Amino acid sequence: MRPSAGSDPADPAAPDLLVEGLRVMADARRCLLLVERLFVPAGQSVAVRGASGAGKSTFLHALCGLVRPQAGTVRWGEHNMASFSAAGSAAFRRRHVGLIFQDYHLFEELSALGNAGLAASFAPPADREHIRRGAGQWLDRLGLGNTGGRSVASFSGGERQRIAVARALAGDPPIVLADEPTASLDRAAADALADDLAGLGRSGKRTLIAVTHDAALASLLDRQLTIVDGRIVEDSDG
Repeated sequence: MRPSAGSDPADPAAPDLLVEGLRVMADARRCLLLVERLFVPAGQSVAVRGASGAGKSTFLHALCGLVRPQAGTVRWGEHNMASFSAAGSAAFRRRHVGLIFQDYHLFEELSALGNAGLAASFAPPADREHIRRGAGQWLDRLGLGNTGGRSVASFSGGERQRIAVARALAGDPPIVLADEPTASLDRAAADALADDLAGLGRSGKRTLIAVTHDAALASLLDRQLTIVDGRIVEDSDG
């Protein structure tokens, strides 16, 4: 769900995801990730679980072109990530993907609002106000509405996590990929964010895939995958 944004440009609906024969190698002998086939319908929310080092983050990054596979395809609707150049993958992410990084990746010299609205600097002119308005609204929703002008250096880890979430969601992306989005939050804040993230797909216009160790978040999502040694070994959809 998104904070009320008034009259906004129409957002593209989330595409289906189809992964086939995906292989990511660490070197010639060691396979980091192998996914024979995975289909995620548009609007579904998926929790990805597994031990540290199992390949969860590699999986998430392969879905959006941050990691280039040695074989296989990742298709978001008609878009085949394997066919994109590095520049093409970056353009796809800017237009379609909201990324919530485990390590935040904030710019220390910018304010909370500057970080949350960063995508406006790279967006077409017609979309910039929409993104900036969304950034402010998400900061409000996440309890940081009165801190938008403060330097990021003054924020705690949990506050930084919420700024990173606001940045990912500010432009209403149809695809949201989250890496441990609640890990730095206290229980109350984590539960509130889990409710927001679980609500993203309910309109059918957002697909959420979240790597998480948080059982409370996972329980709210439509589907659970378990990755062991780079392979999906359990899928609650069968």
